Amino acid sequence: MRGESRRKPRLMLSVIIPTLNSDRVLVPTLAALVPGATAGLITEVLVADAGSQDETAAVADIAGCNFVIVEGPLGRRLKAAAAAARAPWLMFLQPSTILDAPWTGEVERFVQQPARYGQAAVFRRGGPSQSTLHEVALRLSALLGGLPRPEQGLLIASRFYAALGGHSERAAEPEQDLLRRIGRARTVRLATNAFSPGVDT
Repeated sequence: MRGESRRKPRLMLSVIIPTLNSDRVLVPTLAALVPGATAGLITEVLVADAGSQDETAAVADIAGCNFVIVEGPLGRRLKAAAAAARAPWLMFLQPSTILDAPWTGEVERFVQQPARYGQAAVFRRGGPSQSTLHEVALRLSALLGGLPRPEQGLLIASRFYAALGGHSERAAEPEQDLLRRIGRARTVRLATNAFSPGVDT
């Protein structure tokens, strides 16, 4: 997904999505990223695939993503994609996570603040598919200091990611492991909703 900015031609954000037979859930996820590409906020979308047998590669190609097959565990795929990323900021999304519009303004404000290089951000879990009771439970968990979930995405400076050692190849849940190492004190919860109507891969 390649967009040219009318305002800021500089590199800003590389989106990384790990996939495995994710063609159906990937389409709406990529569609929600289009405003970021057309505004010049997104430099590239890297799809780190585990060897899909469906149309995931075709979906990524049509959308203009950089598609690469990385063998091994999820942590290795995420780390390899991050190493190949060109932008100073990384945004990790699961293939079924859809960002609510408009998400671009809040993300752009976050990455433009120099102090944020030692912090990370996640989106708020919520969306039209969730009941009011479910949403209340999620907000209560956030207020009580619960760790965010991988379904909320992760926005992090590439140099902060590198300083943390990136995703672990040995952790059973590398996304959750990284969120734990970042810690609640260094995690900003954005107001933008992220919701997953499909089954995360």
